[in-house]
Order: sequence, then C-alpha cells, then structure tokens
Amino acid sequence: MGSSRGTDPGALQLRLQVQQHSVADEVSAITAVVRPILEGVLYALKADVVDEVGTYDDVKLKMLPRLYRRGDRDCGICFEYAVHEALNRGEPSVVERVYDAMNRCSVPGSTPASILFGAEKAGALNLINTAKERLTEDSGLLYGKRGRPAKLKRHIDSLAAAFRKQEARAALPWSISGLWKADLFFGNVDSDRWVATTVKINPDHLEGARGLRIGIVPAREGRTDLVQMNESKNLVICPLPYDHAFMEAFYQGWQVVQQFIAADAKLPKEVALPRFAERQVARYLADRREYPVVDVVEALQTLSQPDLLQTEEQDATLVSRRESEPEVETGAVVAPIANHSN
Repeated sequence: MGSSRGTDPGALQLRLQVQQHSVADEVSAITAVVRPILEGVLYALKADVVDEVGTYDDVKLKMLPRLYRRGDRDCGICFEYAVHEALNRGEPSVVERVYDAMNRCSVPGSTPASILFGAEKAGALNLINTAKERLTEDSGLLYGKRGRPAKLKRHIDSLAAAFRKQEARAALPWSISGLWKADLFFGNVDSDRWVATTVKINPDHLEGARGLRIGIVPAREGRTDLVQMNESKNLVICPLPYDHAFMEAFYQGWQVVQQFIAADAKLPKEVALPRFAERQVARYLADRREYPVVDVVEALQTLSQPDLLQTEEQDATLVSRRESEPEVETGAVVAPIANHSN
C-alpha cells in the first residue's frame, strides 16, 4: 500500500503488516461491515424497550423490526462502530488514513488501535465493557498543548459523566474541556499514546472542541480526500475513501440492514436489493433470524473478508447509564486490541 507520508519507516512497516491481501469478493466485504452496523443498531435501542425482552444479549434478530425505530442519528452511530471495528481489525483504507492523521498529531508508535468511548441515543448512554484493563496508569492523552500527556485513565470517569451532565463538564480541566464530545480514542498500542477523535457521517456537522485532535468524515465527491489540518476547527480532518473502499462497503451494508429490518427480518424483495452481493448478505441474516443479534454478529465473522476485519474478540456486556444514576464507572470502555501479526 502506498502512502503520501512514505518517509516514515514505521509507517511503511505498518502498512505491509495490515494489507496482507487485496480486496476480496464483494459479498465478504459487505458482510464484514454489516457486523458492526448490527451492533450499532442493537446498542442504539432504548434500554427500557430492551428490558421488555431481557438484556441486549437476548434480542433476537427477528425482534429488531419490532424494537427498532429509525432515527436521524442511527446511521452516524453505526458509522462510529464501523470505523472503530475497521481500524482495530486492519481494514487497509482506514488504517492508512488514520495512521497519517495520527502522524500529524505526533502520536508515537506503529500499531494503531481504537477505543470506543460511547454512543448516545434517546437520552441513554450505552457503552461496551470488554477491556477495562486496556487503559493503563501510563496511557497518555495527547491534547495538542505543550507539556506532559494527560493520564487518560484518570479522566475517563469524568468524561463519561460530562457526556450527560452539564455540571460535570464545568469540572473538566480547561485544556480538555471539550473531550466529552469524543466518539473514539485513536492511538498506538506500543506507545500507549492516544488522541481524542470525533466521527461524523455528515461532514457539515463536524465541530472542534478543546482536547479533540482528529475528525473522521466520509470523503466527498469533487473535494480533496487528503488528510489535512483544519485551522478553524483545530482538527486534523481524515476523510475516508469511497470508491472500492471503506465508505462504499459501509453504505452497502447500511442498505442491507435497513432493507432487512423493513422486510420484517426476512429476505427483502429483489426490487429492494437488486444486486447479488447485497441480497446474499441479506440471505445470511434471514437464515439466522431466530438467533440473538450478538450471536449472529459472531457467526458472520467467519464469512467476512479475511484479514480485512479480523481481531481477537472478548466477552462484552452492555452498560446503560440513565439520568437517574449517580455514578459512571470506568468500566464502560471498549478497547479490542488490534491484530497486526504477519
């Protein structure tokens, strides 16, 4: 894989490690991105609605049409999940762009990974707890000012509280007072240094804030897709490519999931998904409609494109934070560790 910043030996080595194979068939590529989209749809469900059927682990695929109500932010939430998964699992077009963006933020190291900070819908804060221990006492947050990096683990509780309470935001240090707006934390595992990242499916909604360093958006037709600094927002803008790359697969996967739900969790009519690849992925879902969503996501991993989205999975539990709860625990963080072996 080429790079516009090829003078960095670490960057070259990284790209050779993650791009072991070229893009495979369209079916497996769409299947790979459908997995995090299903997770995004699942964890965007209101907690009180899920309580009627048990826990998030109990929600069967066939229940989504009854429980899910499409909202304006749903695609954006799924986009966050998909970007997070793609970086951790080595999707080449995402890894290359993010690595370039982190270089511009002077993040040391050569093994990029993502920590999912949170996703909000209808007043509830849903966080996945899979690797609390991912953050160490030395995990450093690079926030764009001179001086020693802030200790991310020390602030993570305050950031989670500030996500939903105005008074908690006022208590944050001035230099990172906007950090609660972060969607992901990008960093390099080998250096344990991280930068706060905002992710927007609509580039017009991208906003800067104190402590945020990188902005992830889809590339726009007719505009540059180069990673570059936006001085007015004080963000390194990282557009993700479309043609035959991540964004094309994402929108195809989003269409499959939406049409599948609209068809009452059955195979949609051919007019809804006329292309073979999309219908085949929808057929995978229809064949598994009686199983819990979390199990379907796991089962689809073996049908996804190899080496494109591959990682070590750990058990996950959902933590739902409501306005009435007085505390937010550090455990509400997901941080799958990327697999970068040759």
